[in-house]
Amino acid sequence: MQQTTRTRQGTINTYPQDPAEVMLGRYRILQTNTEGGFGTVSVCWDARLQRRVAIKRMPLRLESDSPVLASTLDEALAEARTSSLLAHPNIVRMYDFESDANFSYLVMEYVDGLNLADLLARVEGGVLTFDECAHLVDSVASALAFAHENGVLHLDLKPANIIVDRSGTVKLGDFGMASLASAAGYGGARGGTIGYMPPEQIEGDYVDERTDVFSLAVVVWEALTGSCPYAANTPEESLKLIERGPSPALSRIEPELAGIVEETLLRALDPNPASRMVSVELFARDLVRALGDAADGRESLQDLLNQTEENNEPDPAEEWGRLHVPMRLQFPWLGSAVTRILAAATAAWAAYVAIPLMLPNASNALAFGVGGVAVASLAWPPVGGALGITALVASICAYPSRFSFPLALLVGLVGLAWWIFVGRRNHLAGTALLLPSCLSSPLAGVGISGMALGPLDAFVTGVLGWLLWCLFGIGLQQGFEAQELAQAMASTLVQPAAWVLMGGCGVGALACSVLTRRGGMTFGVLGQVAALVVLGFAFYACTQMENGNITSALDSMTLGITLCLGATLCIANILTGGYVQNLEGDDRT
Repeated sequence: MQQTTRTRQGTINTYPQDPAEVMLGRYRILQTNTEGGFGTVSVCWDARLQRRVAIKRMPLRLESDSPVLASTLDEALAEARTSSLLAHPNIVRMYDFESDANFSYLVMEYVDGLNLADLLARVEGGVLTFDECAHLVDSVASALAFAHENGVLHLDLKPANIIVDRSGTVKLGDFGMASLASAAGYGGARGGTIGYMPPEQIEGDYVDERTDVFSLAVVVWEALTGSCPYAANTPEESLKLIERGPSPALSRIEPELAGIVEETLLRALDPNPASRMVSVELFARDLVRALGDAADGRESLQDLLNQTEENNEPDPAEEWGRLHVPMRLQFPWLGSAVTRILAAATAAWAAYVAIPLMLPNASNALAFGVGGVAVASLAWPPVGGALGITALVASICAYPSRFSFPLALLVGLVGLAWWIFVGRRNHLAGTALLLPSCLSSPLAGVGISGMALGPLDAFVTGVLGWLLWCLFGIGLQQGFEAQELAQAMASTLVQPAAWVLMGGCGVGALACSVLTRRGGMTFGVLGQVAALVVLGFAFYACTQMENGNITSALDSMTLGITLCLGATLCIANILTGGYVQNLEGDDRT
C-alpha cells in the first residue's frame, strides 16, 4: 500500500510493502521524491551489496518542440559519465551510470542527512550561522575547484543539490546532470534552475567556471538571508532581477556582513562574467575568513543534524531485499563458481576414464592428468566439453585396430563441430553434454541443456549427450575396442526405443529452453517441468517396446537422479529469478 507525506521539496512516496518496486533488477525502492527539477531521486536498498544508495532517474524523451539532435544527447551522456568519475570527499560518489532508450540512471552514494533546502526549512529564520556558512563555502568551493580542474562544470548549483550528512560533512551532488537535462529537453539553458543561473546560462551563451561561482554566491546569499534574491517564475523575470542587483542590500539585512563578505558576494553576482572572480578558490579565499570559523561551523552543523535524527526501526524493505531479490544479484560470484565446479568435475571424470586406458601403469600421470583437466576447466569452463570429447576419442584410440581411426575421426569431427557452434560459447554446455555419462543416467543433461542453451543448441546437446552416454557406457562395460564398440552402438540404434529415448532427450531440452527463454522464475520452473514430462512420456513409450537393454538402463536409480536434478534446477530458477540473458555462463552477445 502506498504511503504519502509532504515536505518543503515536494511529495515523498514510500513503498515499504510493494515487492514490485525494484529498479534495474537489484535496487529495492525505499522512497522516491516525485517532484522538482528533472526526473526523480529514489533512496534504494542495494540487495547485492547490502547498502542504501540513491538513484537519480531522468526521462530522455525529447519535448516535441525541441530541436535537440541525437548527437547532443550523446555528448550530454558522455559528460554525465565523465562526471561520475569525480572522486572527492565533498562530492557525492557515483557508483554506476546506466541509460536506455527512455531513461538515464545515476546510482549514487546515499548520504545520511539533509539537503541544504530542507535544512534551511527546519532552522529558525531559514538561515545558517556565519560559522556554518563558512564551512558550507569552504566545502562546496573545494568540490567545485576539484571538478573544474578535471574539466567538469556543475551548472545546476542550488540548495537541493548540497547535502549535509550527520557528521557535518557537506557534499555536492548532481554533477553533469544539467547538460544531460538540457539535451533531453528539460529546464532552461544548459538545464540549470531558475533563480540560480547567471545571465550567460539563461541566454544560452558561453559558460565556464565563473558560471558556477555565480550560482554558489546565490546559494550563500540565501543561506545568510533566508531568501533567494533572483527567484522568479520565468528565466526572463529572473534575468531582470539579476540586472537590477540583489535587493535589499546584504548590509541592511545583516549589518555585520558589511565589508568583505558583501563586496565578495556582489562581485560574484555581477551580471557580466568578466567582472567576477575567475576561479572559485578566489571567491572562497577571503569569504571564508570573513564569515567565521569553518571548523566550528562543521561541529555546529553536526549538532544540528543529530538533533533532527529520528530513531528509525529496521526498514522492512531491506529485509525484503535479502529475501526476494534474486540470489544471482545478491551473490553475483555464485553462478560462476557453480558453473566452473561442474565443468571441472565432469571433465575430470572423463579424464579419469581415459588416462588409465592410454597409460595403464602410470598412476602419477592419472593424478596429474585429472588435476590438469580440472584446473583448465575451472579457468575456462568451455574447455571442459572439448576435453571430455578428447577423452572419448583417446579411449577409442587406446585399442589400435583398423576401425579405430575411422571411428575416432567420426566422433572427433562431430564433437569438434558441436564445440565450435555450441560448446565454446556457453560455460554450461560441456557439463550438459558430459553429465549423462558421468552419472550413468541418459536423462541427466536435459534440464541443464534447456536452462543454459538456446532451443536449437539445447536440442542438439540433448541428443549428443545421449549418444555420448551410449558410447561411454558400452565402452566401460565391454571395452573401447573400435569394432566391438561400433557393433554394439549399431545394435542399440536399430531399436526403436533408442530413437524414442534419444528424441525425448532432444525434445525435452528444446521444450525446456523455449519456456525458460520467456524469462522469469515461473517460466524457468515450467521449463524444467516440461522437460520431465517429455522424458516421462519417452520412458513410458520405451517400456512398451521390445527394447533390449534400453529399459534396463532406465532403472529406479536413473529416474531418481532425473527427478532430483529437475527439482534442483527448479530451486536454482527460484533462487536466481529465472533466465537472464548473457550471464557469466553465456558468452554470446
